[in-house]
Amino acid sequence: MSDPTPEVEVRRSRRRRRTVSAYVEGDRIVVLVPDNLSKAEERDWVRTMVARLQRREQRSPRTDDDLLRRARELNDRYLGGLAEPVSVKWVANQRARWGSCTPGDRTVRLSERLQRMPDWVVDYVLVHELAHLIEPGHSEAFWGWVGHYPHTEKAKGYLLGWSEAAKMDPPQAAGSVVE
Repeated sequence: MSDPTPEVEVRRSRRRRRTVSAYVEGDRIVVLVPDNLSKAEERDWVRTMVARLQRREQRSPRTDDDLLRRARELNDRYLGGLAEPVSVKWVANQRARWGSCTPGDRTVRLSERLQRMPDWVVDYVLVHELAHLIEPGHSEAFWGWVGHYPHTEKAKGYLLGWSEAAKMDPPQAAGSVVE
């Protein structure tokens, strides 16, 4: 999306009533609009949604230090301080997972693909990986810890939706689907 005038594809939907959404697909922006919008309303929405996506792209990426600081805050707030990580880093080599954790050395890695996602989604993946520092597997106790994060279900849905939209298998965290 670095091109100042990206290609935009508008997709009208009869099932869509009031909501407008947009996402990046390859080198273009796809804007989903209700079928009942006038051409003028469509133009206004396209302009708005393209500007939103471009602003999101221009945000400075979070650093590894920012990520570690946020992980410690989430640990204190939702995991009772029991999941203290030694390091939390962005990595480029995770194409099939959103994150991973090594409980033995207390390290957490998040896919760089998450950098464009809302903070509450990144926070969910952090909590998920931090919970592995308390419970290594995906046991009932593990999900109990993850469930302390209030946006768990919404974030799981967001990630599954993103995966479907990208027409890929849902990425996995720590060896299994981030659920």
